[in-house]
Amino acid sequence: MADYRLLIFDWDGTLVDSIGRIVEAMRVAAAACDLEPLGESTIKGIIGLGLPEAIRALYPGLQDIRLLERFRQLYSGHYLALESEPSPLYAGVAEALEAFRSAGYRLAVATGKTRQGLDRVLAGHGWQKYFDVTRCADETASKPDPRMLHEILAHCRMLPEQALMVGDSSFDLQMARHAGMGAVAVSYGAQPLEALRLHEPRLIIDDFGELCAWLGVRPVRNVVAGG
Repeated sequence: MADYRLLIFDWDGTLVDSIGRIVEAMRVAAAACDLEPLGESTIKGIIGLGLPEAIRALYPGLQDIRLLERFRQLYSGHYLALESEPSPLYAGVAEALEAFRSAGYRLAVATGKTRQGLDRVLAGHGWQKYFDVTRCADETASKPDPRMLHEILAHCRMLPEQALMVGDSSFDLQMARHAGMGAVAVSYGAQPLEALRLHEPRLIIDDFGELCAWLGVRPVRNVVAGG
């Protein structure tokens, strides 16, 4: 076991059960823009990218700048409406994160969300000051570029071998590899296990209790998010 001191988490599909809302908002935006409807698995395959990169991946032939911006605004508006009640944390996440903090780990978030979007959901869960550092796709490079991980490492004054990236997508695992750090994949998020296994994560977990056990940390019981 490496001497990990910094745990970096993806947000959507890893800590928070928001996949269904993302899929719905993408479908609503596409329909309003008269674009071809896409299947759920196709949309799930781009979750983790920054929004501009996700739209280009889904609709590579879409070149009209005004239509691209309309799509972005429609997606953001519908997703914001859905998030009037913040997406729930996956079971065991709050307890595990509290246990990691109590054990002395530094905690960070690396997400494809916008800064505005992440700040809103952090406030919704009462976690504005919970993480040591957070990075969003619109303030740095989108995954799988490792820039946001490099920035997190610099902020925390850590080496890549001291950090572990936890995520649900191939973009998370590729980003970690490009940054020279280990990665853990979660099985319950946006992408299927066979896609995650191709990137050889050090561990695949079905819930956060398994990550606690692997790191030798006892989960804290009966924690309320933001408590």
